[in-house]
Amino acid sequence: MTEKVVIFWFRRDLRLDDNKGLSAALQSGYKVLPVFIFDSHILDHLESKDARVHFIYRCLEDLHNKFTTMRSGLSVYYGNPVEIFKKLMVSFNVQSVYTNRDYEPYARDRDSKIGAVLRTADIAFRTYKDQVIFEPDEVLKSDGNPYLVYTPYMKTWRSQLSPMSLQIESEFPSGQLIRKEDFPKVSMQEMGFEESPIAVQNANLSTSLIDDYNANRNTPCVSGTSRLGPHLRFGTVSIRKMLVLAKKSKDDTFLKELVWREFFMQILYHFPHSTTACFKPQYERIEWRNDPDEFQKWCDGQTGYPLVDAGMRELNSTGFMHNRVRMLVGSFLCKHLLIDWRLGEAYFASKLLDYEMSSNVGNWQWVAGCGVDAAPYFRIFNPHTQIDKFDPQHIYINKWVPELNELSYPLPIVDHKFARERCLNTYKAALNG
Repeated sequence: MTEKVVIFWFRRDLRLDDNKGLSAALQSGYKVLPVFIFDSHILDHLESKDARVHFIYRCLEDLHNKFTTMRSGLSVYYGNPVEIFKKLMVSFNVQSVYTNRDYEPYARDRDSKIGAVLRTADIAFRTYKDQVIFEPDEVLKSDGNPYLVYTPYMKTWRSQLSPMSLQIESEFPSGQLIRKEDFPKVSMQEMGFEESPIAVQNANLSTSLIDDYNANRNTPCVSGTSRLGPHLRFGTVSIRKMLVLAKKSKDDTFLKELVWREFFMQILYHFPHSTTACFKPQYERIEWRNDPDEFQKWCDGQTGYPLVDAGMRELNSTGFMHNRVRMLVGSFLCKHLLIDWRLGEAYFASKLLDYEMSSNVGNWQWVAGCGVDAAPYFRIFNPHTQIDKFDPQHIYINKWVPELNELSYPLPIVDHKFARERCLNTYKAALNG
């Protein structure tokens, strides 16, 4: 009989430090086989130069190198996770599979199927809370229902913080890792991917940035945001360590941003239909124009509205868009052009390095007015006055729209006043129908 082992399945937790599931696996009493699976169901829908795949790949190489110093390694696979686990069950005497919980609809369904397969061989599937401070069922109203408004959710979230919320796992014990000759590895090319010219930036977690977060976060020409999104998304940093940093700050704006993330995660968990449907069903009656030419101009940053175009060009070039500008370009698409929020959400999903389904869906429904705790439908950002507020010296605009004052720059795709009235009339007709 081969040696008894447990598997730790890396997913959205690409780090060794303060990794709840990995720590539990290492304390199981069995040797630990670390694995990662590039899920073909997810990857097959991505572009060949998707920067996020390249980022994950580099993170896995780093993990493997760290394991190598401990005379172990990371096994990397590509394919259907259910089928890969079936093969692992044949190749190893698996006692348990350890992993950290994922709350997105597809992940929950996938994990349910894998758990069922493991049970056929009497193998335990042990999952842990790791990527959040509070899980979707841990912050609820007094009647047991989920919060639909951020502020009361945030107050309850903060009231429930305890020393346990900040508990960091101890140093990584390497003695329990499996040792073998060969650790399977798959190349980017084998999966149909190549290196991306876009790279994920390191997060800026300096004390000064966090302390001044509220003062600087709305100015797109200033590096006033943390760029933490991709690192939380893929778990290269610990959310508990981020909370410790946030709580040390003299300003609580950064901490509230962490709460926003979990607010949207619990909304998606409790209302998975909101992935593709308006949370407020009456908004499904809106007669979107969905003009394909106008949508393409929006995608390309060719609307003739400088701050909108600057944001879209930043996104296309870097995989990032400043948070304040995201609100404007989203509102512009839905309300000025009357293009369905789902088209914008899908475009952002394909481009954003920090794409997180719950936040992306939640924020797009917010700007369209159809989500929980949403902006009222009659709130329509003025693309001209937004410049005066957030880029009055055109520093951000000039960086991304250098031809602004040249004849080659397009005229506005639509008149603001006309578009505003058209939007109000369209929304009113739908909501009063």
